[in-house]
Amino acid sequence: MTKDDRAPALTTRSAEIEAFLAKARSLEVAQTSGARGRLIFAIDATGSRQPTWDIACQLQGQMFEEVAAIGGLDIQLVYYRGLRECVSSRWIADARTLGGLMERINCRTGMTQIGRVLAHAGVENARQKVQALVFVGDAMEETPADLYAAARELGLPVFLFQEGDDSEATRVFREIARLTKGAHCRFDPGSAKQLGGLLRAVAVYAAGGVKALSASGNAGALKLLQQLR
Repeated sequence: MTKDDRAPALTTRSAEIEAFLAKARSLEVAQTSGARGRLIFAIDATGSRQPTWDIACQLQGQMFEEVAAIGGLDIQLVYYRGLRECVSSRWIADARTLGGLMERINCRTGMTQIGRVLAHAGVENARQKVQALVFVGDAMEETPADLYAAARELGLPVFLFQEGDDSEATRVFREIARLTKGAHCRFDPGSAKQLGGLLRAVAVYAAGGVKALSASGNAGALKLLQQLR
């Protein structure tokens, strides 16, 4: 394959990332004095993600550290794997604690459980406002209509980061993003660095809004600010 042959794929990735940034401006921020933002971070920990798990853990760890530096955001970690195992942590503000939880998770073969993630996010949002649901995964093995119904009732934006190029996952993730006024973005190891910046920017925005983004200085934040303005 020549360099020219690879160019269209790289251009597509860049366009999708820019589209994500355009949509991210719709993220609701807790503006009440003293209020803390809340973000659910859900990950697919099934067997297909094992080859890139270390990269995912590193990116997610960077996001947690970025948030800890500004404060004001509680994160709940949710993951699914194996035979119907879907686990949620308590709400946590400490980056070190969140990083420790990530390090203890290993991938296990199983089917996707995106529907359970959406249902859980809906319950949490009903209890107390959640600013966003971030989901990282590479596949979708459920009935799309069921996921769409859950998305319509959710009441918060979903930001879906898709690893790889599974066409069915792409179609369904895009529709979930549309229904929730969130965003969908594909990534691969070559775009991991840029993805890390986007994840951190979403977390910073959920925690402190535009002011926090301006102060953070990371590349993802600067691009997000351009869209917000």
